[in-house]
Amino acid sequence: MSDVARAAFDPWDPAFVADPYPAYAELRARGRVMYFEATDQWLVPRHADVSALLRERRLGRTYLHRFTHEEFGKTPPPPEHEPFHTLNDHGMLDLELPDHTRIRRLVSKAFTPRTVEGLKPYVQRLAGDLVARLVEAGGGDLLTDVAEPLPVAVIAEMLGIPESDRPLLRPWSADICGMYELNPSEEAARRAVRASVEFTAYLRDLIAARRAQPGEDLISGLIAAHDEGDRLTEQEMISTAVLLLNAGHEATVNATVNGWWALFRNPDQLAALRADHSLIPTAIEELMRYDTPLQLFERWVLDDIEIDGTTIPRGAEIAMLFGSANHDPDVFTDPERLDLTRRDNPHISFSAGIHYCIGAPLARIELAASMKALLTQAPTLAPTAEPERRPNFVIRGLKGLPVETR
Repeated sequence: MSDVARAAFDPWDPAFVADPYPAYAELRARGRVMYFEATDQWLVPRHADVSALLRERRLGRTYLHRFTHEEFGKTPPPPEHEPFHTLNDHGMLDLELPDHTRIRRLVSKAFTPRTVEGLKPYVQRLAGDLVARLVEAGGGDLLTDVAEPLPVAVIAEMLGIPESDRPLLRPWSADICGMYELNPSEEAARRAVRASVEFTAYLRDLIAARRAQPGEDLISGLIAAHDEGDRLTEQEMISTAVLLLNAGHEATVNATVNGWWALFRNPDQLAALRADHSLIPTAIEELMRYDTPLQLFERWVLDDIEIDGTTIPRGAEIAMLFGSANHDPDVFTDPERLDLTRRDNPHISFSAGIHYCIGAPLARIELAASMKALLTQAPTLAPTAEPERRPNFVIRGLKGLPVETR
């Protein structure tokens, strides 16, 4: 099985990164699970299996709630990586019950349907202003001019991060997210550690300022919850803020540029969208499916599990291929075709189970706002050059997307 995986799956090959979907089709055709020696992981490419495993309690984002590294057969991370792991391991995405539930309950108060709906006018106004500036300039980089600043501003506003400090956030986030790639390099680790140290120090100061002078922001809310008896350590506050920033904009940024590049390459679909803006809701879901921003999600095997007659032992790691699952023909009719009218679209781009993306409703509002603003204010938006794809596999995106509006 490892030979099959090696032949089809090469996340360090630029050609594979540019278009992994044909390789996924080969993986799905060969089986439901296969071992990939290069990363010591079991690849799961089919939708039904990925969907079920995201809800499987014998898997976990961490194992440290039950085992030490040594008991689980793993080597502890190098001591010099400690700042990254301290930051990462105290966020709810990498926690299991009961800590995950405790933190998610507190954070979810900021993401109630009423709260998110209340953000819509602010998001729409901000998206309109960003697109207006793009149009006034006659074009620019859709990534840096619209896709990035919108979600960064929204999540920073929710966290209460001053506008003058917001340019710090995206570079820190990008460096931290480098550690989520497969077999990250030592240079990537150094950047992630440095960003973790700097971001942590910044948030410690911000938390201290909010303790002295509370506001209406999420960090003030977490402090108040802690003071009222909902146990939340300062490290958990810091890790939660970083997770919300990273998860709150990485997917939205990449979904925006991946989506528009897909539209440019499918002019019939773009023309249909321009003619009928009521397609925006289904278009967003289809674009998230068609070119998935998060291609892979990892889980540890806490107790032996069997997939298609193959026993995956405790201590192993499963890599669920979201991008492949979203192109599974057993679930999606003609999956390689972009169809903005697709109604039956159970994509898993926002994950599932207890780790389902808490910010998914906000991400949809942001994506709809920027799409509506671009369709309305820049009806002839077009690319000026073939964009360069980021070399990353797990978090899929472009280095930029040059466009003109005239």
